[in-house]
Amino acid sequence: MTTEHVDVLIVGAGLSGIGAAAQIGDNLPDKKVVVLEARDTLGGTWDLFRYPGIRSDSDMFTFGFKWHPWPGDRSLADAHLILDYLKTVATEHGVTERIRYRHQVVAAEWSTADRQWTVTAETPEGSKTFTASFLWSCSGYYDYEGGHSPVFPGLEDFEGTFVHPQHWPEDLDYTGKKVVVVGSGATAVTLVPSMAERAEHITMLQRTPSYILSRPGRDPLAVNLGRVMSKVPGFVPLKGLRERASFEAVRWANIMLTIVSYQLARHRPETMKRIVRDGVVKSLTARDGGKGFTPEEAEALADAHFTPPYEPWDQRLCFVPDGDLFKWMREGKASVVTDRIKTFTAKGIELESGETLEADVVISATGLRIKLFGGVQLHVDGEPIEANQSMAYKALMLSGISNFAYTIGYTNASWTLKADLVCEYVVNLLRHMDEHGHEQVVVRRDPGVGELPFMDLASGYIQRAIEQMPKQGDRAPWQLKQNYLIDKRVLAGRVHDDVVTFS
Repeated sequence: MTTEHVDVLIVGAGLSGIGAAAQIGDNLPDKKVVVLEARDTLGGTWDLFRYPGIRSDSDMFTFGFKWHPWPGDRSLADAHLILDYLKTVATEHGVTERIRYRHQVVAAEWSTADRQWTVTAETPEGSKTFTASFLWSCSGYYDYEGGHSPVFPGLEDFEGTFVHPQHWPEDLDYTGKKVVVVGSGATAVTLVPSMAERAEHITMLQRTPSYILSRPGRDPLAVNLGRVMSKVPGFVPLKGLRERASFEAVRWANIMLTIVSYQLARHRPETMKRIVRDGVVKSLTARDGGKGFTPEEAEALADAHFTPPYEPWDQRLCFVPDGDLFKWMREGKASVVTDRIKTFTAKGIELESGETLEADVVISATGLRIKLFGGVQLHVDGEPIEANQSMAYKALMLSGISNFAYTIGYTNASWTLKADLVCEYVVNLLRHMDEHGHEQVVVRRDPGVGELPFMDLASGYIQRAIEQMPKQGDRAPWQLKQNYLIDKRVLAGRVHDDVVTFS
């Protein structure tokens, strides 16, 4: 079995892996880079999930890469548009030829003596071995094999179709059928409006409400800037410059909106709650003589089904483009029920309140399963490394693990804002090592630093796996502020400090 050596080995050909390979290729063109992808195509999430309506829940001007502007004015984009964008990025930045498909990484071991990683991947032709000077995990943090599936009493008695969105059957026909979506997160609020037109009726059954905000599907600033800039004398022939200027303006407007709204939610939660509730009431209320609810009915619905018991951003907020969820509720084609499942029956779901929901199709949008680093077991000099025994450094490296980085995006903003910062840091780190002749970099944990959870979210999928995750510290550089403006300054600074050791 031959072994191939590379300078940088990237695991995962989703958004993070494509960005990482592109930035290494653009900034450090002499380095040999290989991307190992377990599936047979690129795109990660945006190719894997096939359920109706799958789309971004972050604006595309920050979800797209800052160095390859998102085209057009679409803010919350459908998956196929995102996948087309990623394929374009991969092609134009030379990533496509660096990807090895159907390479499932199963083991990775660092050797201090050899100053390199040995990585084993399973392929259809058998095991393959790579050695790498630097290993970069870009496989996200959830399990691609399957989502979280609670134990539902009586499910075996249900005569209808039961589906998890992560394994959506291509032949599922829900036309004219009663559909129940169990869940209240981003997947549920995407499925309901996407399926409402064809279904007889669709119900979102939630145990606990989520904060849901409507935002325009097309960014108003991008739309208006496009009109204005096209009329500016002298800008017409400079199409690329015009588009770049518009993109930067819209991108920074969205960055600031995200930061300000998050800070408002954390420091003035009652104000944020009122803003969200008022938006829901307005979206549900009948307008211009059309269908919908009276103001009093809309307020009752908002209080019953859209007012969570937790503070804004204790869990991730959900966004719906152009209020599509509320539109179908006004039309009477969709509804929301807040209750707990007592048991499944042959024809539907019996709730703890005694109510019964008839269903031909039930969709379990009940969340993800966490699987850090693609489930790869890391070893250092023959010893297995447990992630929960490590501390995260600047949310991109782990204490005690040499020549290793990972990309995990923001949970309170666009994933890619953080991914781009990680790319900048790793590029600067590798450049610094080359310039000074270093072969190894490792961060040593400070025993005086207090421990905090790796992710500051109360979402179920996070809490179910919190004990498996690394810790973050109670101070810099072991803690980032989850604020792009602050993190940008921290990660764009020098790559060496008191806890980083080069050799």
